[in-house]
Amino acid sequence: MTENSSATSKTIGSSAKSSAKEALLGLSAGDAAAQLREGSLKATELAEAYLARIQAVDPDVQAWAHLDVGFVLRQAEAADKRKQHGLPLGPLHGLPVALKDNIDTRDLPTENGTVLQSGRRPFEDATLVSVLKAAGAIVLGKTVSTELAVFGPGKTRNPHNADHTPGGSSSGSAAAVAAYMAPLAIGTQTNGSVVRPASYCGVYGYKPSFGLISRKGVLPGSGHFDTVGVFGRSVEDCALLGQTLMQFDAADPAMTAQAPPPLLRVASEAPPVTPRLAFVPSPFWDRAEDYTKEAFEELAALLGDTSVQVELGDAYGEADLHHRRIMVADLAKNLNPFYEKGRDQLTQTLRDMIEEGHKVTALDYNRGLDRRKALRNGLDELFENFDAILTPATPGQAPNGLGKTGDPIFSTLWTFCGLPCITLPLLQGPDGLPLGVQLVASRGDDARLLRVARWLAKTVDAAVTDNEKPE
Repeated sequence: MTENSSATSKTIGSSAKSSAKEALLGLSAGDAAAQLREGSLKATELAEAYLARIQAVDPDVQAWAHLDVGFVLRQAEAADKRKQHGLPLGPLHGLPVALKDNIDTRDLPTENGTVLQSGRRPFEDATLVSVLKAAGAIVLGKTVSTELAVFGPGKTRNPHNADHTPGGSSSGSAAAVAAYMAPLAIGTQTNGSVVRPASYCGVYGYKPSFGLISRKGVLPGSGHFDTVGVFGRSVEDCALLGQTLMQFDAADPAMTAQAPPPLLRVASEAPPVTPRLAFVPSPFWDRAEDYTKEAFEELAALLGDTSVQVELGDAYGEADLHHRRIMVADLAKNLNPFYEKGRDQLTQTLRDMIEEGHKVTALDYNRGLDRRKALRNGLDELFENFDAILTPATPGQAPNGLGKTGDPIFSTLWTFCGLPCITLPLLQGPDGLPLGVQLVASRGDDARLLRVARWLAKTVDAAVTDNEKPE
């Protein structure tokens, strides 16, 4: 087991010879936000640092679908004027945030990763974009999405090795944060589209409980599973962005009127007692690489009595089947206009999924929904004894090749049940590529999940540091 530490991350803000702009990139989103509020850092300075980084790095990574330098700088200048005039500042004042290109923005194109919507310019922002702007954030640009946020790969490369996939479908968002081209980014998950790219790219990826962030203005895939998620370089940064986005929107039927959970406050606290983790290999353990199994067994051993291996019943092995049926049926409904308009312009994989969805019976569809309730109830019983589930984020490190985005199987069960998940970049694969650790909590228990995640990251970091000390 080795802590993930890429060459990219070691070069940012770690040398006295680093330029002033590069040093700014080393700031956490939380630290940058504090300096922006205090006035020791200007929004234009931070924006210019990230724009310079994008210019230097993105020709190789290709994380961006749409970037307008003038638009970014105008937003930053307006943020600085707001500070100068003593006006109220939002929690994300002056912070650049990248947005996946399946999220509507009136100021930038939203093409949803398909040539069928090339040049599309929405008339209004998605609700979450309006929330971002009200919070003082700067829309940095639109990041690459896979084709219609499904499986067809985009142009983005893995920042750690350009020959390997960055994952999908939120490939550009994860890669932009990993390559220090953005401090924060937003993606979406219908199966494993936040957790998987976060694991492959070596960043923190947080998928909230289903129904906590509005999806109005986000390309629909499956209304039963679609969830907006966030990427950052720490648990606290994910908490900052996630909490800000959790504003009730009556236009999203999955949401209920409630106050947002206090993610940042709780995540920043030490747990009152040592957390108990259920190490769940999951019913899909046979799809994990041997080195992944070894790494997690070693991690469980490091945690000692705080981690207890738990086997789920056979019924949980059917989650993949039920999730698939519901998802493809919903894709057939929601993506049918693209299929009818230009099926020849869609990848064969997506065409096959839509056609598979046409054949799903109402009986099987509703059986799947019933099974979701039963499985969630069973997991609720498990969480009465454990703070979180510990499990792999992906079967292994990012696969070699750019023709596929990797296997989402270690996300499927949790997405199916609507549970909150977070990926922590704590391990490495045999080629030095990141290997994510996933924590899962009961639905609605997002704040405690992030607190446990921060505790786990600090625990592993301390263990790695002790192992590196000379005898």
